[in-house]
Amino acid sequence: MFNPSRDQARRFFIDAWQKFRQHTPLVPLEQVAAELIEQHPEYHGLLDDPESAEKDFSPEDGQINPFLHLSLHLAIHEQLSIDQPPGLRAAYDACLAVRGDRHAALHDVLECLGETIWQAQRSGAAPDAVAYVEAVWRRSRLA
Repeated sequence: MFNPSRDQARRFFIDAWQKFRQHTPLVPLEQVAAELIEQHPEYHGLLDDPESAEKDFSPEDGQINPFLHLSLHLAIHEQLSIDQPPGLRAAYDACLAVRGDRHAALHDVLECLGETIWQAQRSGAAPDAVAYVEAVWRRSRLA
């Protein structure tokens, strides 16, 4: 899954959840996805429905795209596992120390990653890794 289409990414989450619920063996990335989905019970019904892969989620309507949210979680999981960008793990650990809750600390990082991606898209530039890590550090001081 290096550059999946929107539909492939959505199917990945739906399929991983279905396999998890059916106690079917999962590859490691599917296991991580299923664990992330488990932490988001508000998405379970949606992911139980294969047709949800076609649904549009509009920020203008106040909707959070659960597939985007889970994809950001998955990206952060990978980033933390290799500490890329450098310093991200330490910044996350600082959020965790303040929050005392792993999922809340991950959501701090997720907010920063989302903002970093949005800024990059807006400016037409590559994501600023240094600004991303600095934003996570700032979150740890505000939490």
